[in-house]
Amino acid sequence: MMNPSQAPNVIDLMQHRGPRKSPMNQKAKTSRKKNTRVIAITSGKGGVGKTNIVANLGFSLTRLGKKVLIFDADLGLGNLDVMLGIAPRFNLSHVISGEKEIGEILIDGPGSMQILPAASGIQELTRLTAEQKRQVLIDLDRLIEPMDVLLIDTAAGISSNVLYFNVAAQEILVVVCPEPASITDAYALMKVLSLNHAQKKFCLLVNQVQSAEEGHDVFRQLSMVTDKFLHISMEYMGYVLSDKNLTRSVRRQRVTSELFPQTEASQCFAALARKIYNRSPVQIAEGSNFFWQELLNGKFE
Repeated sequence: MMNPSQAPNVIDLMQHRGPRKSPMNQKAKTSRKKNTRVIAITSGKGGVGKTNIVANLGFSLTRLGKKVLIFDADLGLGNLDVMLGIAPRFNLSHVISGEKEIGEILIDGPGSMQILPAASGIQELTRLTAEQKRQVLIDLDRLIEPMDVLLIDTAAGISSNVLYFNVAAQEILVVVCPEPASITDAYALMKVLSLNHAQKKFCLLVNQVQSAEEGHDVFRQLSMVTDKFLHISMEYMGYVLSDKNLTRSVRRQRVTSELFPQTEASQCFAALARKIYNRSPVQIAEGSNFFWQELLNGKFE
């Protein structure tokens, strides 16, 4: 029997799974009232602190009484579990291969949030077929029914997986930091999502700033360009101050908002959670928590 720590060859194993039901049929059978906010947290450039933001935002939302699930959607290089000092026995690769159901790989995270771990170092997961990705969303749709919020921690960049999970989400939160490369890549990500996948509404969070004014400056820089060339709506969700306790928390594999609740960065995460909590949810068709129309048009093969 396979050692769970050994990653299965998911592409080969998928060939032995039974027939799949279409997502549209699945939606018709579930036919339930949706109530879960689905937020993709993404970035054009790596190294902007996106996963740290996801973990701290999730924790801060649980402090507001929300049931939170974090999906590590960096499928081939997931590291949320490492950041939190968690060693899951199973991950998404075991679901794709058919060894486990998606609910069986859930693990408890800080506070009361739950985490759906990705795999690390499995190249096959970075090139899933359109049907495999659709099946992940079908499984997720059933899993998150009792949840208030699903945070999708995407990979950085504009790969097919990144675009797919952004398009599926109800809201897209783009993380940027005050570096020219980060700002340029954030623009490129929004450009691709806007022109190729009809995404017109984005939220922006500026990380690693020295002051509130610096965060506003980055937002204004991006707004001037997007207003001129993309004609999209971009809402400013705030900033996260550069804080030495963030580095300390990462080294201790703990969430800053739990370890140092009064530090400046933790206060920023709490403010972000309150702003998300107070926003009106996006209205989508009843029967699913995800947008399916764009995903079914063949652009993600």
